[in-house]
Amino acid sequence: MTELNIPLRDGQHLYEEIYEYIRDAIRTGQLKKGERLPSSRSLARQLNVARSTVVLAYDQLLSEGYIEARQGSGCYVLGADGLVMTGLPAEHTEDFRPFPAVTETKSAAADSAQTDPRIDFSLSRIDMSSFPYAVWRRLNRQALMDANADLFSPGLPEGDPALRSEIAKYLHFSRGVNCSADRIIVGAGNEYLLMLLHYILGEGRAVAMENPTYQKALRIFRSMQYTTRTVGMDEGGMIVSQLEDTGADLAYVMPAHQFPTGTVLSYTRRMELLKWADSAPDRYIIEDDYDSEFRFRGRPIPALQAQDEAGRVIYMGSFSKSIAPAIRISYMVLPERLMPAYTAACGFLNSTVSRVDQAILTAFLREGHFERHLNRMRARYRARQEVFLEALAPLETRFRIQGQDTGLYLLLSDREAEREKSSERGEYEDLITAREQEMTRLAAEKGLIVYPMHLFRTGGEKNPEGQQLAPTILLGFAALPDEDLIRGARLLAGALLTD
Repeated sequence: MTELNIPLRDGQHLYEEIYEYIRDAIRTGQLKKGERLPSSRSLARQLNVARSTVVLAYDQLLSEGYIEARQGSGCYVLGADGLVMTGLPAEHTEDFRPFPAVTETKSAAADSAQTDPRIDFSLSRIDMSSFPYAVWRRLNRQALMDANADLFSPGLPEGDPALRSEIAKYLHFSRGVNCSADRIIVGAGNEYLLMLLHYILGEGRAVAMENPTYQKALRIFRSMQYTTRTVGMDEGGMIVSQLEDTGADLAYVMPAHQFPTGTVLSYTRRMELLKWADSAPDRYIIEDDYDSEFRFRGRPIPALQAQDEAGRVIYMGSFSKSIAPAIRISYMVLPERLMPAYTAACGFLNSTVSRVDQAILTAFLREGHFERHLNRMRARYRARQEVFLEALAPLETRFRIQGQDTGLYLLLSDREAEREKSSERGEYEDLITAREQEMTRLAAEKGLIVYPMHLFRTGGEKNPEGQQLAPTILLGFAALPDEDLIRGARLLAGALLTD
C-alpha cells in the first residue's frame, strides 16, 4: 500500500486538495498503475480530517477514471491513459467553470465586498463532483468507434430523431408532457430556442412575464423588439386576472418552480392561464420548466403542458442543471399548430448542437444513466439542503426561510422589515430594495456573496392591495460542500443578526 504525505493548506476545500494531490501524482507517474491507495479511514486518520472528506476525494477520482475500487480490497491506481473526452471538460477538470446564468447578478452582488469573497452562494453553479465522467467518456468513445460517417454531417435542424425520441419518453414519464418526437426542437441553450420562437411566432408580439422574473429572458424578448409587460405575483403565482390589462398575446411563466421566488403556480391559476390563452386567436404560453427535476418534498408538480388540451403551451427544458452547464443542450416542445411555422421559418437552419454530443446524450438517456445520475443528485442535494437549513436555524428568530420543497437555492426574508407594498414605486424601492442592499453589504463584509431579490425585479406593476413583501436574499447551496455551508451560515448570522 502506498503511503501518501499530503500537505494540506488553508483557503481551499480539503477534499479538493486531497483529490488534486493524488490526481497530479498519477498524471506525473509518481503513483503507478496498479498501486493501492490507503483506505479512506487510515488516510483520514493520518491527515486528521473527517473520513467523509477523503471519501469525497476518492469518489471524484473514481468518477474521472483515475482509480478503481475493488470489492473487499480497496482503491487502486488506473493511470492517466485515455482520459481525454469531448462534450464535457477534458483532462483538466479544474479548468471547468460553469457559465453563470446571471453573470451580471454575481458582479452586482460582489461589487460591495470589502474583502475577497470566501463563499459564493451561487445560483448557477452545480455540484460536478458526482458526475459519471467514466460513463460519459465510454459513451463518447463508443460513439466515435462506430465509424458512422453520418455523425459528422450537419443533421436535421431540429436535432437527431433518436435523441428527440429519448427526450419525448423522458418528458412523458417524468413530467407528463404530451408530445411526439417530431414536435421536439433541440438547441444549444434556452436562449437560442427563445430566439427561434421569434421566427416562429413573428414580429410585433407582446409578452407578459412574472415579476420578479428571469432577467436574461426579459432582455432576449426586448432584443426581439417584443413589447414586454410585467404581471404581479402572490402566493398562488402569476395573477392571471392582470393579463388582460397588459394587452399581451404571450405569457412567459415557470409554473413548477418560479425563478426567483420559488412559487408553484396553483391549480386554479393554471386553469385561468390556459383559459386566457384559449380565449383569443394566436395566444400562447411559454412554459420554462426551470429546476423541476429537483423536488425534495411532496409529489412532483406536473407540467402545465400536460394540462393543455388546446395546443397553446410551448414547453421548454434543459439538461444544464440536471447534467452539466457545459453540455448546452436544451429542448422545446411545440404545439402541433406551430410546426408548419417552424418548418417555414427555421427549416433551413443547421442544428446548433454537435451530433457527437447528441449521440452521447442519446445513449446516456437510453441506457438509464441519466435517471441514475438524477436520483443520485437529488439525494445529494437534499442532504446538502438539510445541512444548510440546520446551519441557518439561528437566523429564524428574525428571518423567514423559504424554498425547501424544490430547487437548488433558499430564500432568506427579513420579517422585521416586511412592508405592505404601496402602488408607489418609489416607496417600494425605499423600503425593500434599500434593505436588500444593506443585507448584501453586511454579508459582503464577511466575505460572502449573496443575491438580493431586487436584481430580478422589474417594477411598475400594481400588486393586490395588502400584499406583503419582505427584503429577500437568495442563497444557492448546490456547489458548496457542507463545511462551507455551515461556515457561511454562521458568518451570515453574525452579519445580519447584529446589525
